[in-house]
Amino acid sequence: MKLRLLAAAVGFMLAASNAFAFHCPKEMKKIDDALAAKPNITAEQLAQVKSLRAEGETLHKQGKHQESLDTLGKAEKILNIQ
Repeated sequence: MKLRLLAAAVGFMLAASNAFAFHCPKEMKKIDDALAAKPNITAEQLAQVKSLRAEGETLHKQGKHQESLDTLGKAEKILNIQ
């Protein structure tokens, strides 16, 4: 019984990490689309968004999906992405 419970917990954790992994690229695309639309932000904000976008992608590639989503969220906030 304990083995089944442990196996289920591990399976859930793997599924959750895969869900985060596939979610990061969607957020990056939202940022890319907003940047392509030439948002009305300052040059400083634009540089910050680009930096956060790049950092988010790096974190995603390192498997740090929650950190990636948090970082991408900061860029989305600057761009007023809902």
